[in-house]
Amino acid sequence: MAKSARLSGFPERLPAERVIEKSVIDVLDHTFALHGYSALNHRAVEPISHLAKDGEIDKEIFAVSRLHSEGTERNPLGLHFDLTVPLARYIADNANELSFPFRAARIQPVWRGERPQQGRYREFIQADIDVIAEAELPGHFEVEIPLAVADAFSRLAPLGVPPIRIVVNDRRLLEGFARGIGLSNIQAVLRCLDKYDKVGPAEVGKLLAAEAGADDEQQRLCLELAAIESDSPAFAEEVRGLGVEHPLLDEGLESLTTMLRAAHDRAPGVVVAQLKIARGLDYYTGAVYETQLIGYEELGSVASGGRYDSLVTVGKKSYPGVGMSIGVSRLMAFILDPDSGIGATRGTPSVAVVAVTDESKRAEADAVAAALRARDIACEVSPSAAKFGKQIRYAERRQIPFVWFTDGESGHEIKDIRTGEQTAADPQTWEPVDADRRPRVYRD
Repeated sequence: MAKSARLSGFPERLPAERVIEKSVIDVLDHTFALHGYSALNHRAVEPISHLAKDGEIDKEIFAVSRLHSEGTERNPLGLHFDLTVPLARYIADNANELSFPFRAARIQPVWRGERPQQGRYREFIQADIDVIAEAELPGHFEVEIPLAVADAFSRLAPLGVPPIRIVVNDRRLLEGFARGIGLSNIQAVLRCLDKYDKVGPAEVGKLLAAEAGADDEQQRLCLELAAIESDSPAFAEEVRGLGVEHPLLDEGLESLTTMLRAAHDRAPGVVVAQLKIARGLDYYTGAVYETQLIGYEELGSVASGGRYDSLVTVGKKSYPGVGMSIGVSRLMAFILDPDSGIGATRGTPSVAVVAVTDESKRAEADAVAAALRARDIACEVSPSAAKFGKQIRYAERRQIPFVWFTDGESGHEIKDIRTGEQTAADPQTWEPVDADRRPRVYRD
């Protein structure tokens, strides 16, 4: 096949980049396990009727069909755009087999047909954790989820990932405030507020008028609420000072102040209330989260999520949940920036190439490789018999640190091509130092 044009928004990593990406995934996978989350893997497709919910995301769903289906599929499919909708379906399918509260972790691709740009792709990897309860979801899980994400990011610090700030809000607070000032199109209000950082307060005011029917006074109150930001529970007094009353507002304020109080004790300064945060997806009903890399806020949110009380129902049972999603691919946009100083020692897993001096001796080289692999040492056999210099250059191009010779002066010998040192070696006992054993991620 001839070289193809790149498809914008569908990244394919080079081997060394994939080493870094996999290191990030391994850290996240390990952290989620430490917090007790069971690893799942969802299917890539869902019925479009389950994915499309008349929200902003509907425009971005990729439809999937067989090439010769001729549009006659009775239940058309689409690629999932997040991992929460598939989790809801998974819970509905398997509720009788699961123990609740159920902690789920997934690290896999999702697809959205949005405009590609720095850190935003059409195919990208998300790492999700969710807690699903049966009937009642205790509020403390709304604190535990962001703190588990904060723990994951702290463990990514050796890879050069900067500290984070998790900004939080509560949909009940926003809905109660909107109803308290006489606005009834709640989804429109949420969509407008969610664009605050993108378009600024003046433009949000215009959007509130056009989409939610807000008059000048309602616009002013919404914008004053959106401007409130604090890492202290005392922010509630600022909200009260706006003079708006509604039972849902009280409920949201109480939940959010409880969260800030608990987060301040366990991870001071990490969790901050920002009352402009709404999140664009329509299924959130309580806490909502977004996460910023401190000093790199222009990248947008690298981890987000919230509470959803009505996404999963089976018969008369409801399964409320709360979760967050880390944008692994968006993080990679930061990590792979040339100025980050982050790299991998090599892109290949092989620590050694076993040289082949003559094709008639390839079986001997294969036997060395088999002995090394039996002891979990990754290696490969030279693709062709050639002069030693050519085989060393092959290893250099592959960034493989050692070349194994089966017929050196003292028999089996191994050469460190970085230093030129060549020593006797035994396939049954030779060990590389830990730093060489597998590709490593380093930071300049």
